[in-house]
Amino acid sequence: MNPKAHEPDSLPVPEPIALAQSDALAAMIRAEIVAAGGWLPFERYMERALYAPGLGYYTGGARKFGLLADDGSDFVTAPEMSPLFASTLARAIAEALAASGTRALMEFGAGTGKLAAGILLALDALGVEIDSYWIVDLSGELRVRQRVTIEALAPHLASRVTWLDALPTQFEGVVIGNEVLDAMPVSLFARKDAVWHERGVAVNADGAFVFSDRPAMSGRDAHWPDGVLAGIEGSEDYVAETHDAALAFTRTVCAMLVRGAAFFIDYGFPRREFYHPQRVQGTLMCHYRHRAHDDPFLYPGLQDITAHVEFTGVAQAGVEAGADLLGYTSQARFLMNAGITDVLSELDPRDAARFLPAANAVQKLVSESEMGELFKVIAFSRGIEGTLTAFARGDRSHTL
Repeated sequence: MNPKAHEPDSLPVPEPIALAQSDALAAMIRAEIVAAGGWLPFERYMERALYAPGLGYYTGGARKFGLLADDGSDFVTAPEMSPLFASTLARAIAEALAASGTRALMEFGAGTGKLAAGILLALDALGVEIDSYWIVDLSGELRVRQRVTIEALAPHLASRVTWLDALPTQFEGVVIGNEVLDAMPVSLFARKDAVWHERGVAVNADGAFVFSDRPAMSGRDAHWPDGVLAGIEGSEDYVAETHDAALAFTRTVCAMLVRGAAFFIDYGFPRREFYHPQRVQGTLMCHYRHRAHDDPFLYPGLQDITAHVEFTGVAQAGVEAGADLLGYTSQARFLMNAGITDVLSELDPRDAARFLPAANAVQKLVSESEMGELFKVIAFSRGIEGTLTAFARGDRSHTL
């Protein structure tokens, strides 16, 4: 594949070693397309681009998390932005542990390990004892970074952390997933001339990946979401994602949860907003060197491919698996309810070098124009009566 075919002029060109890795992944995907008869569902392309062993974005050693493009990273998450995020989330976790009578944590997609280290330290400071902190992460490179980070920031608690290669059949405790659902492969569908098509990937005469649509019909495609897409008003051209992988993941986690709670934090909307008639281009987005663009075929394996989360489907999946919907609200309301201003007030405002950056970071976490409104928190539970303080005000479960 010619990498220049999808190279926006404003984006930096990868180093030769990284580009060779991307080319190897592109060749693998291209061969799979040929073997499949010339067409591959986009969901499969996205899965390979993100998770192909040793070559995918989350499995091949790309930097991913960081504050600036100059450090080779592509995006920043809340735990990287401020340690106060972990300290505040730990308050909600502590309440869930106490309410469920459990003593274990499980984090999916632990990033650099800063969230885990921050939660461990905050729980320790609160006097909350846990027996284990399990991390599930597909990336060997990230596992190493997580271990180094936790041992550096919380050395006296690092022995409680264990990395899992497979999920247990049952779990009692609190599950955490920060920006996990958005990184799961999505299916693409396009309405053209009032007819729905499934959007896949083909290879053109130059060897470049291109979108290719085929009519999607009930009964032929096992994952064809009749009810969801049929409910989108209008007949104009429209592109939308569906989230089979994220829903299956939610069902698995909620079925595994015997007692405790599961918190998922991500950007997205309830179904009515997600499939709004005016959202004609969908939400698929790519991130490369802290720049967002819409070309999923640029440098496969070297950029993140993501889509907003459709939270109504997530809520239904969790409840179908037998869990209770504990709450759903904006990240801003969740953090404010959980006491982020109290956590900030523990810093001395006279120490401007520490206090001002911390206050600025909190503003980004809760501001409607930053992360506060776009990001949501949804939680499921078993064995917890009532709700938690973090959902006591501003709960939006009724909008799902």
